[in-house]
Amino acid sequence: MTSSVNSAPLWQPDAARIAAARITRFQAWAAERYGAPADGGYPALHRWSVDELDTFWRAVAEWFDVRFSTPYEQVLGDRTMPGAQWFTGATLNYAEHALRTAEDPARAHEPALIHVDETHEAAPISWSDLRRQVGSLAAELRALGVRPGDRVSGYLPNIPQAVTALLATAAVGAVWTSCAPDFGARSVLDRFQQVEPVVLFTVDGYRYGGKEHDRRDTVAELRRELPTLRAVVHIPLLGTPAPEGALTWSDLTSADTEPVFEPVPFDHPLWVLYSSGTTGLPKAIVQSQGGILLEHFKQLGLHCDLGAGDRFFWYTSTGWMMWNFLVSGLLTGTTVILYDGSPGHPGTGAQWAIAERTGATLFGTSAAYVMACRKADVHPGRDYDLSRVQCVATTGSPLPPDGFRWLHDEVRDDLWIASVSGGTDVCSCFAGAVPTLPVHIGELQAPCLGTDLQAWDPHGKPLIGEVGELVVTNPMPSMPIHFWNDPDGSRYRDSYFEMFPGVWRHGDWITITDHGSVIIHGRSDSTLNRQGVRMGSADIYEAVERLPEIRESLVIGLEEPDGGYWMPLFVHLAPGAALDDDLRERIKRTIREQLSPRHVPDDIIEVPGVPHTLTGKRIEVPVKRLLQGTALAKAVNPGSVDNLDLLRFYEELARKRT
Repeated sequence: MTSSVNSAPLWQPDAARIAAARITRFQAWAAERYGAPADGGYPALHRWSVDELDTFWRAVAEWFDVRFSTPYEQVLGDRTMPGAQWFTGATLNYAEHALRTAEDPARAHEPALIHVDETHEAAPISWSDLRRQVGSLAAELRALGVRPGDRVSGYLPNIPQAVTALLATAAVGAVWTSCAPDFGARSVLDRFQQVEPVVLFTVDGYRYGGKEHDRRDTVAELRRELPTLRAVVHIPLLGTPAPEGALTWSDLTSADTEPVFEPVPFDHPLWVLYSSGTTGLPKAIVQSQGGILLEHFKQLGLHCDLGAGDRFFWYTSTGWMMWNFLVSGLLTGTTVILYDGSPGHPGTGAQWAIAERTGATLFGTSAAYVMACRKADVHPGRDYDLSRVQCVATTGSPLPPDGFRWLHDEVRDDLWIASVSGGTDVCSCFAGAVPTLPVHIGELQAPCLGTDLQAWDPHGKPLIGEVGELVVTNPMPSMPIHFWNDPDGSRYRDSYFEMFPGVWRHGDWITITDHGSVIIHGRSDSTLNRQGVRMGSADIYEAVERLPEIRESLVIGLEEPDGGYWMPLFVHLAPGAALDDDLRERIKRTIREQLSPRHVPDDIIEVPGVPHTLTGKRIEVPVKRLLQGTALAKAVNPGSVDNLDLLRFYEELARKRT
């Protein structure tokens, strides 16, 4: 396993930074008011947060001045998972908190949002203007008959209108759900048909990679196939007129209307997110207004150390939970940066250029982007003014050790690097950023507050320094309140609570080190288990993709009917590279020397590309099923894959092997 348990930290916050961190001030305040430990730093605070769960979340609600329209009776009524009951009796509204910075006359004209497209020109939207637009749109939604609990959908890129629509939906008490416009009609319908939206916000197209992509035909198909729609709202991103029967965005958002925030129960649905749906219809995951509000206050305001004066960038699309997480930056009074475009246009360094242009203080991206910059010989610290960037955070996959070193060397040596890991399922992080802790190469800094994260063996025994299943043994407010169309809760229970009843099992392999950090090894349901030695696929990818000839790789471990085990490594080569005997031998030697001789692949096979989900994750389990002989139609949901043709290669390979 890749680990640096005994190594010196790559980065250590100095005393001034620790003293200034919001989490430090929170700990001192909670010690005085709620009996939290005053000494012992983050580890002591974390222990208290899980041992005194009710008290911790009460403290979070007070620290962030959560406005309860109706006060709560108790913080945690029933802590059984699934089904924990949070802040019973309380009512509130998420959108009210997201917009309250606009109430401050000193800040009302500062930017709440900064929108950037592929021209890299930055367009600010002030807090007061965002609040006005939300007020206008919420009133129009009510006039259309939208009521609390109704679903409102967006087929939108990462633009300010998407944020406005989400907040107006939440203000009404309706339930938001969105997909990015690069999703095809079938993918969108697999999601939206489950929740039966009454309103659809849509663009006529989008710009990506220097090209315009017309989506009007797709929108027409969505309108035909979503019979519950009462209204369609047209946003002319490409300048086309509204189609017949559609409302126009400008007409709905031009009034000067004070927003009305519907007080809803703490566990009232806020939005629906979707699992990748690689092996069936995507799970429609429902999270609550109060649960997301509290969890995101904690995550963004304490772990990410965001507040007034900060500028928060994360490269994401509206089809990924990180977009919802990004929007929640508004809760902390932070300016949110929305980038709509390709991550690498006009060149690989594009995201660093946006950070420079917008003055980003927290720069969020994918581990894959960091590694692409490293391979492309990008020099962010040399070529861009990144002096305002305090933290570079990554997610989507584990950041390899070389990624840590590259950020340290090429951005700034005094850089807080936060590799974080969580999931759509909780729309938050289980482990990751802590501004007061050191950063070790290849490791996430620590489990997050209020999250009793553990690594368990198959018998439910906690492990330290060994690989185990990622479990969470106490409830988190943002855990799903339910899945849509899962009336008896069976699909929800099967997803997380089947292996360890009453304990959340996420499906990742992790190691918790002896100094409390966390190492992610990849999905446990695609784990490589040779002769009893388990290894995550991420460890293989990190080692193999250091080789300049390898653009991307995919490794599968296949239990065979005769008791054997076949472990092929599929490689997508860089332009001009050839999979000759020399490269095969270097790949094997790399794995043998850096990881384990047992995990040297049985075959190395060149492929035309590695298939991904629409949110960019490598598709491992469906490929495994294809190789086991499952038909393509049953192994994967076609609408969840970025390139279905790539999967036909693996289907054909399985046919040849039988």
